[in-house]
Amino acid sequence: MMDTDLSGRRALVTGASMGIGAAVVEMLADHGASVAFCARTREAVEEQAGYRPPSGDGSVAGYVADMADGAAVAAFLASAEADGGPVDILVNNVGSSPSRNFLYMSDEDWESLHQLNLMSAVRCTRHCLPHMRSQKWGRVIMVASGAALYPGAALIDYAATKAAMVATGKALAGKYGGDNVLVNSVLPGLIHTAMWDRAAAEVAEATGTTAAEIISRNGQGVPVGRYGTAEEVAAVITFLCSPAASYVNGSTITVDGGQGGHI
Repeated sequence: MMDTDLSGRRALVTGASMGIGAAVVEMLADHGASVAFCARTREAVEEQAGYRPPSGDGSVAGYVADMADGAAVAAFLASAEADGGPVDILVNNVGSSPSRNFLYMSDEDWESLHQLNLMSAVRCTRHCLPHMRSQKWGRVIMVASGAALYPGAALIDYAATKAAMVATGKALAGKYGGDNVLVNSVLPGLIHTAMWDRAAAEVAEATGTTAAEIISRNGQGVPVGRYGTAEEVAAVITFLCSPAASYVNGSTITVDGGQGGHI
């Protein structure tokens, strides 16, 4: 039987008040992990921290943190570790994907997204690696995006940061695999989250249709014929964090319904 039990493991998930992050928090806790997560607002943290795993084995604790700020990242990591102990599993999920025109983007626009999407992952991983190495067990997941492989001009800085996350994860996997610290990247495709609902609503208002019709039409471009769910991405991440994935290291796994055309 496949072993996905995470009882006794301490997990940390960044940017987890909704969407993929929230699904990961809940699924890791469902599999027995003690999970710490962060979000930017107190209200979002309190709502997600109220989750209780059906089995009662796992647990969830939330912290307020702006992951684009290095000092806030350090404070979050220190608080989570003081409350629950060192981290065995790290899911670098936090990120933003603003749509904007390359010619009108300032250096500050590029730098702010670099700090949030990439440097938050760098800082968290750097902090958690020593403990993982010392105990000869660790899991680090870079939640990137299909945009890392198929960048578009409207999300050019987002794609650049996500590609950098994949490259960072690949390098770390080669460096620390011998310590049984496994580092992998997950690249979601079209996943039905609140972000896509907001975008569909804007298009619907401009075109006189409905958000549901926009979502359905977009999903038809995916080979499986629909958007994915946050839970489907979380299931892959949970597997990679589990004992069952003990020989998966340095991989880049797309969760996109077959949309990507690479081999």
